[in-house]
Amino acid sequence: MVAERTPEVLVFDMDGVLVEVGQSYWEAIRQTVAHFTGHLVSHDTIQDFKNAGGWNNDWVLSHRLIADQGKTVEYADVVAEFNRIFLGENNDGLIRNEQWMPQNGLLERLGKHSALAIFTGRAKFEADATLDKYAPDIKFEPIITDESVANPKPAPEGLEMIKQHYPGKHIWYLGDTVDDARSAKAAGVPFIGVSMPHNNRHREISEILHRLGAFAVIQDINELEELCAKPR
Repeated sequence: MVAERTPEVLVFDMDGVLVEVGQSYWEAIRQTVAHFTGHLVSHDTIQDFKNAGGWNNDWVLSHRLIADQGKTVEYADVVAEFNRIFLGENNDGLIRNEQWMPQNGLLERLGKHSALAIFTGRAKFEADATLDKYAPDIKFEPIITDESVANPKPAPEGLEMIKQHYPGKHIWYLGDTVDDARSAKAAGVPFIGVSMPHNNRHREISEILHRLGAFAVIQDINELEELCAKPR
C-alpha cells in the first residue's frame, strides 16, 4: 500500500521498533525452553518462526518450541517461567537488557505533527514497565496491548480500534514482523517495516516486509523523521 501523504497518526509496534529485544524477550524464550528441555534454541530458529508468521506471542512460541523437543508442559507453567526469567523481581530480570531505540527528542518532535499510538502483542503490565521507564512523558493514545483485543496480530483488530479512535485520519503503522505487515494490510493501513542491520538476516527480513506490502523498510525508528518529511 502506498502512503500518499504524511501521517496524522503514527502507530508503533514495541518489540523491534521502540525497543531492541534480542537480549530480553528473545533470550527469555531461549532460557524458558532450556529450563524445561535442557536445549538452548538458536536465534535463527526463533527468526524462522517469526518469519513464518502467526508467532507474535512469545509465550505461545516458547510453548511450541518446548513441544518440538518432545516435552509436554502446561502452558500456564511456561508463562510463569517466562515471566520469572523476563521480569525477575521488581523488573530486574532480562527486561533490564532492553534497549530503547528512539533517540532523545525524536518522539517529542514527531508528536508535534502526528498523534502517537501503540499496537503491541505485549501484555499491558509488560508494556507499562517499559514505557514508564523510558517514555514517561510521551503521550501514546491509545495503547493497544494483548488484553485489548480478542484477535491478536496478524488480525487487524488492534489497528481497527485505532482507526475508530481517529476517524478519517491518515495512519501509518511501524512494525518488524510478518504479523505486523499482515495486520496493516488487513486494516488498510500503510505499513513501514523495520529491519535492524545487526540481525544477520536483515536483508531477508527487509525483502519479506517489502513483499508483504511495506512502502518503506527502515533500519531503525530514528529514520522515521526523515521519511515523514519527504513530500508525497
